[in-house]
Amino acid sequence: MPKTPYAAPAATRPTRWTALALAGAALVSVTAGAVLPASATESHGPPVTGTARAHHSVDTAALTALMAPGAMASGTMVRVGGTGPGWTGATGPLSQDPSANFRIGSITKLFTSTLVLQLVGEGRFTLDTPVQELLPGTLPAHWKPITVGRLLSHTSGIPEPCVAFGPGEAPTPEQAVSHWTDPKCAAPQHPVLTQQYNGANYFLLGMVVEKATGRSYADEVQRRIARPLGLRHTYLPKPGDRSVPAPVLADGGEIEPWAWAEGGMLSNAPDLERFMTALLRGRLLKPAQQRQLFVMPALSAGAGDRFSAGGLMRAEVDHTVVWGKTGSMGRSTNGVFATEGGRRTVVYSLLPAGRDRDLLREHISELVGAAL
Repeated sequence: MPKTPYAAPAATRPTRWTALALAGAALVSVTAGAVLPASATESHGPPVTGTARAHHSVDTAALTALMAPGAMASGTMVRVGGTGPGWTGATGPLSQDPSANFRIGSITKLFTSTLVLQLVGEGRFTLDTPVQELLPGTLPAHWKPITVGRLLSHTSGIPEPCVAFGPGEAPTPEQAVSHWTDPKCAAPQHPVLTQQYNGANYFLLGMVVEKATGRSYADEVQRRIARPLGLRHTYLPKPGDRSVPAPVLADGGEIEPWAWAEGGMLSNAPDLERFMTALLRGRLLKPAQQRQLFVMPALSAGAGDRFSAGGLMRAEVDHTVVWGKTGSMGRSTNGVFATEGGRRTVVYSLLPAGRDRDLLREHISELVGAAL
């Protein structure tokens, strides 16, 4: 591959991005992975557990109680699918339409990691390819090589951005990355000692997708995932499009989709259920890359939120291993999780009513447990 500097495909390269207050964008580990308790057990393949509940009935009484507007959330949507009985419901100010659309925030990263693993399967690059080879000139010359695999698994060592994202800023992907690569910023940790969630990893992976394919990230999501699976409500809005198409799950105001491959997409619960089921059942990846979804890096041991080599979040709820991703944008906190092989799936979105993140984690864990 020619070592030319990264440039977004001309057809989609924005000349000016509309201003956005930063309130809802998850760029480091603020909202993106901090809702389910992580397991301390290493896993090197899809978990086989005696407590897997492929045909477990939905605890509708518990769900109804947990979803009631109150101190934890002013409104909640839950959709349960997979093998066995399904269930869907919404409370509070959230739309009762089961196909209502919403901003999925950092759940976007699952689409990004899927695209990257597909390109690895096609031989475009490997998990061991340094991103500096794919995006020459993007990272400072004095940084040690960071592989694609390190970005996927949040083991790149890249610290939090040293240049703050200011109110009204809506950067392009290259400008967003510069908040981590500014000369004032510290170099990544080397050797890397722990897994640390960081949005920079997925801005860079989105740029890798565009450089390797010659197409926009948005086009690749449609071409490789959304259209083949029939996800008619799942897409990355164009720069300047701050709307959510009707029906809307919750009024979250206008938000510029500058979070891009890190957290800028829209979808709905049926689409996310279909995507997660297809991903975990091997419909989107070749076998070698499918296995990476469930390999837990050694550096994930002890991390607050644990991610696999393929970018999936691993957690345990009521002694059952679940895989998925969380994401927040605007007022909403969202998630999609599934048990082994996508046998049971849950998609949720809620409007947090308080600021205590530990209590919210516990509440969401109970919600997912009742669903699965």
